[in-house]
Amino acid sequence: MISVQVPIIRLSVVEAKVLAVFHHDQHTSKSKISLDFKAHHRDTSSVPEIAYLSLGSNLGDRAANLRTAISQLEPAGRVLAVSGFYETQPIDVIDQPWFLNCVIAVQTEKTARDLLRLALTIEAAMGRVRLHKKGARNIDIDIVLFGDQVVNEPGLKIPHPAMHQRRFVLEPLVEIAPNARHPEKGQSAQDLLASLPSPQTVRRL
Repeated sequence: MISVQVPIIRLSVVEAKVLAVFHHDQHTSKSKISLDFKAHHRDTSSVPEIAYLSLGSNLGDRAANLRTAISQLEPAGRVLAVSGFYETQPIDVIDQPWFLNCVIAVQTEKTARDLLRLALTIEAAMGRVRLHKKGARNIDIDIVLFGDQVVNEPGLKIPHPAMHQRRFVLEPLVEIAPNARHPEKGQSAQDLLASLPSPQTVRRL
């Protein structure tokens, strides 16, 4: 009898969880990968983190702008999940077109600062011009969560300081990762959404 050795493939904790979720979604005939787990803190930037980014557009072809930005974020790492697109009522500056928003999950080995640099580079390459604070823009990319890290640096605040107040962030985030946890408030995205008093209109397309 001929003995055949089968190679052992070792998966990281993150890869094993994503693979398990993927097989579950295939079994239930779902096309979207759902990320319903909390990214664990790691001591070095060389170990992947799960970052959640909020994207928005209210100028030009909004859906095309979001798709372009998502494709250009591939250098950040593996895009694990993309929420549906949500049409959202402007807040703060209300005299402007309605936005189209989504949230994506990326498994990245970049630092939070490097991920921010990439996001700003993409915005600039797509022609974003900052004429007015919170005014109309063809693309906006914000880091909402970066694992369970808390970052308070000039130009970089993680978790995003206003994420818990923004329905246009929380609804798509809950769609792909309802148990993603705010590291300072200790609440899940689902709990934050449930306690949100904001009357902002958000419609999933």
